[in-house]
Amino acid sequence: MMRGVFYDDLTPYDYLDMDYFEDRESGFYGLSYRPAYTRLNVGWLEAGRPYPIGPVPPAFTEKLEAVQAVQWMNVCLGLHECDLCPPEGAPDGNGEVRIPGSPGIAYAAPFLISHYITAHGYQPPQVFMDAILAVDLDAWAAARWPEVPFPWVPDDAKRMEE
Repeated sequence: MMRGVFYDDLTPYDYLDMDYFEDRESGFYGLSYRPAYTRLNVGWLEAGRPYPIGPVPPAFTEKLEAVQAVQWMNVCLGLHECDLCPPEGAPDGNGEVRIPGSPGIAYAAPFLISHYITAHGYQPPQVFMDAILAVDLDAWAAARWPEVPFPWVPDDAKRMEE
């Protein structure tokens, strides 16, 4: 179990060079590509490091959780455990979320972000909250392989099928 991966909000994301989406329904299909957009970190928290705390609109939290239910990306072999919680009850996450922002900007958040918001009072940057609220959830939820729930996948993305 890995603990603590910290990045300041809105700094350039550099954890992985490629973005990789998996098909949630089959688990056998995926696609990867080197992003042409700039990825900015949001919500990569770690015990002992300060983070913004404050209220978030309930509609934002609900939509973020709905996005997480349909987008599965950059899933790695290891799990990241919330090190803000006591070890005996800490939830873990595996993967990330990509949210399109202004043209050429996508926000990169760990899958634990909704836990950080609801359990630890984390308040993401307003631009991220606005971007979540702007997601066309119906279109993302309807995406079926070979489409993925993210609009900026290049035509030359490498596709893996079984």
